[in-house]
Amino acid sequence: MYAAPREEGEAPLDHGSWPYDIPAVRQLLRDGLELPRGVTFLVGENGSGKSTIVEAIATAYGLPPEGGSTNGSHRTRPTESPLGARLLIERTPGAPRFGFFLRAETMHGYYTYLESIGSPDRLHTVSHGESFNELLATKLNHPRYVTGFACLDEPEAALSFDSTLKWLAELNDMVARGTQILCATHSPVLAALPGARILEVGDWGMREVAWEDLELVRNWRLFLDAPGRYFRHLL
Repeated sequence: MYAAPREEGEAPLDHGSWPYDIPAVRQLLRDGLELPRGVTFLVGENGSGKSTIVEAIATAYGLPPEGGSTNGSHRTRPTESPLGARLLIERTPGAPRFGFFLRAETMHGYYTYLESIGSPDRLHTVSHGESFNELLATKLNHPRYVTGFACLDEPEAALSFDSTLKWLAELNDMVARGTQILCATHSPVLAALPGARILEVGDWGMREVAWEDLELVRNWRLFLDAPGRYFRHLL
């Protein structure tokens, strides 16, 4: 799959305004983004643009900006960036067209939407993490059909350590079944998935790195090795 920049047409970009002033977004609109088979992780600080890029690629693919499946209509208050309209998705030939966008911050509204249309899913009746695990089993890695494209925006927000390990195993299974996955994450555990491509997002734009070279991984190792060294400066 390839996320290609559209021609600007009659509405030229204002490169000094959000989101076009974000280095990673400028790189995306200049070079496009190749998404190879398997998992691509976007890892970076808050404000680096990783969630903005995941949202834009999801909407360009035809997924609802607030989360849900292909051709879903759930919508409350539009807050998405205009970036998705600047992208054209070139799908992998023969790949399943069904997609799903899990956006951690808006899933509560998506659960309400499912109830309003008579869905048997009762995701409001379980814990936050349990609801994400249920989405994993019933929407993302359903045993009877293959999800062609899964966009995940910080799914670890709801997950315990054990649940994160479960997601690692399920993501690996999804890839084996043919699902293509784009995931923005702050989790060094998720990003450790064997065979995944990792793009570190920051002031430089996007660059491919090995898991052990991620600043995220280095920082967690330093903190867990000696928390007191941080507390001396923070508390």
